[in-house]
This record gives sequence, structure tokens and C-alpha cells, in this order.
Amino acid sequence: MKISLVLILLLSFSFNANAQRKKKIANKDTKAWRYDIECEGIAKQGSKLVKVWSYSKKPKFAIGQAMKNAVHGIVFKGYAGGGNGCTSFKPLVSKPGAENEHAAFFDTFFSDGGEFMKYVTAATDGNIAPGDRLKVSKREYKIGVVINVATDQLRKKLEAEGIIRALNAGF
Repeated sequence: MKISLVLILLLSFSFNANAQRKKKIANKDTKAWRYDIECEGIAKQGSKLVKVWSYSKKPKFAIGQAMKNAVHGIVFKGYAGGGNGCTSFKPLVSKPGAENEHAAFFDTFFSDGGEFMKYVTAATDGNIAPGDRLKVSKREYKIGVVINVATDQLRKKLEAEGIIRALNAGF
């Protein structure tokens, strides 16, 4: 009886360690901030509907990191206009080096389950369209996920942290 209990405990610890290792791999893929962002259409006021193309060795990791990439894209990249009634969007943080200057804030903000999750929702039910799952090399996928980002609330958070100036701060 004791042997089987010890065996069960060892197996559960190994599964947990494996899950943590896979999460670290996904975070490593995201840390390089390799993604593309584009406007997907018109969203409700104060939000942006974007499609984020994330790169990863495993599709499930790219899907999991898409929300983090969407917020990062709105904050630091912006996107060009296009079809679907989209106009271009400039990044919320336009100051070069702001990410490094406020590294402590952004490290905790973009951590797993971090505060960035307050500003994003998946616009689909979690299913990826067949055309949004591309194999770009022998070991890498490019996955497109539609995400809704609450840009007005995100702007207010960045203003409160002193990372960007308020719109009514004057010139």
C-alpha cells in the first residue's frame, strides 16, 4: 500500500514539473515578443479588435500567449489600418526605451496570470480557423487568434503608473 502511494505521489510530481517546464518554454517563446498584430474589425467603443499572429513550436502555446501578445502590441507596436473599417492605431507608449525604463512594472504586468489579463478577452470561443494555423517551418507554427483589447482602460492604467502622459495633460 505504501509503495503504491509513493508511486502515485512521484507520478503527480513529475506531471506537475513537466507542465511547469512547458509553461517556461511558452514564456521563452513570448519573451522575444515575436508576433504580428493587425486590425480585425470594429469593436465597441474603448476597445480594439485585433488578430494576433503568434509564433511557437507548439500551437497550444501560441494560443495561450496570444492575449499577452495582443496587449503588448497595443502598448508598444500599434498597427496599420486596412479593411473591415479599420484605421491605423499608434501604440500607447511611443517613448523609445520605455519598456526597459519601466521593466519592473512590465515584468509583473506581463507575468503568467498578470494584470494584463484584465484588459483582454478572446473574441472567439477558443477555436482557431483552419486558415489561422500555419506551419512556417519544420518546427514552428504561426497561429492567428482574434482578441478584444480594452484600450481605454489600459491607457488609464499606464497613465496612473506614470508610464504615459494623460491626454488632458496639455502640451
